Amino acid sequence: MTDKERLSLKAREVLALPNEERIRHILEDRWVGYTRANEIIAKLEDLLDHPKVGRMPNMLIIGNTNNGKSHLVEHFLSLHPATDNPVGAGIIVPVLLIEAPDKPDISHLYSIILDMLNAPYKSNDKEEIKLKQVIKVLNSIDLGIIVIDEIHNLIAGPLLKQRAYLNAIRYLGNKIKRSIVGVGTVEALRAIQVDSQLSNRFTPVVLPAWGLDKEFLRLLASLESIIPLRDPSNLIDKTMAMKLHAMSEGTIGELSTLINNAAVWAIRNTKAGEPERIDINALNKCGFIPPSLRKEVARKL
Repeated sequence: MTDKERLSLKAREVLALPNEERIRHILEDRWVGYTRANEIIAKLEDLLDHPKVGRMPNMLIIGNTNNGKSHLVEHFLSLHPATDNPVGAGIIVPVLLIEAPDKPDISHLYSIILDMLNAPYKSNDKEEIKLKQVIKVLNSIDLGIIVIDEIHNLIAGPLLKQRAYLNAIRYLGNKIKRSIVGVGTVEALRAIQVDSQLSNRFTPVVLPAWGLDKEFLRLLASLESIIPLRDPSNLIDKTMAMKLHAMSEGTIGELSTLINNAAVWAIRNTKAGEPERIDINALNKCGFIPPSLRKEVARKL
């Protein structure tokens, strides 16, 4: 394999561009598939294809902050975009992706749904009125599933309120006969496990932290293949892999940011005649601070 063949076709094309365009490409959002993410996407496909029944299955995607949960559901949304459906009665929305409000307010959630679908409503309407409007609108379109990102925001607060919000979400799913997928941190899982009825209806699916294993090495190889650097970085080398895992603390979002920062540093700081690659020096000098050290850095300011 030649140096260029180690790169994806797109990365090879970008390699010929000026430095700043290469940097812009590196910093763009991108999807890198891996085993656990593909398994979860397959489960989401199953929910999308599920027939309408009285007791629709729901799911909770659980993971640490910055471990790829939101990116996964956004990628799933990109696979199933909404269409106007000019020949049909209502728009086609295979995946309605919404972000839970930052406060535990179910009425606000209903408002977000109505806003997403450009449906008229009065912001000061009572919760029950908004719910009726939401059910009416959702039943008037060709809807697949609803995905609520950051669902842990919605179920913050006292235990009784947590149950009330989860029951409201379950009730909505029952009325429209569509599956609802919550995406959040372990707090969401703890909330549903308190109530056996809720835990039976929301199946948890976990995106675990990454171990320093073969799957992590495959991820590093995939990431290196899409970064347009002129020389191989050999990220799967034992020393490099250990350094990357330690600095990213086992989360894919942090790992992606670290590799991006190091690649940009390498492009801007490699001198003529030196290899342009991510190495230990680039990792140390690119300005990345591991998540667990950020509070300590802030305290020193």
